[in-house]
Amino acid sequence: MKIYTFAQKIPLMKKEEEKTAKVVQMIAALRAKKGLSLENIAFDLEITPAAYRKIEKRETNLTVERLFKIAEILGEKVSKLLDSDENTFNQTNNDSATGNQYQQTIENFYQENKEVYERLIASKDEQIKLLNRLIEMKFSFLDALPV
Repeated sequence: MKIYTFAQKIPLMKKEEEKTAKVVQMIAALRAKKGLSLENIAFDLEITPAAYRKIEKRETNLTVERLFKIAEILGEKVSKLLDSDENTFNQTNNDSATGNQYQQTIENFYQENKEVYERLIASKDEQIKLLNRLIEMKFSFLDALPV
């Protein structure tokens, strides 16, 4: 299997390979969304981080057993991992110079990122309220001390 960098064009894959690639992309996206590292998943799978990295890079095939275990680790149903078209838009381009067809996958996780940012902002607002209450309590305590 030839490995391509992000900037290179990826030749159009066979249907089966394309489906597998989408599943692995979904796994990687969910792993990142949940804040899990490669090492976290590798540990739970009882494999080395390098071995798990090869799964995400598709240098090693994803077995059915590992797919079920990864779904469990991510707290997702296997069907969600297999239904990878949910947040993916596929665009096929023709390279007019060579006549080759290339597959481009554009992932749209804007909504998910927006929800994560909103939760982070809400958490920070709560922290600010707590700190303001602590400051008020400190000043109340200092005012109550005899001079």
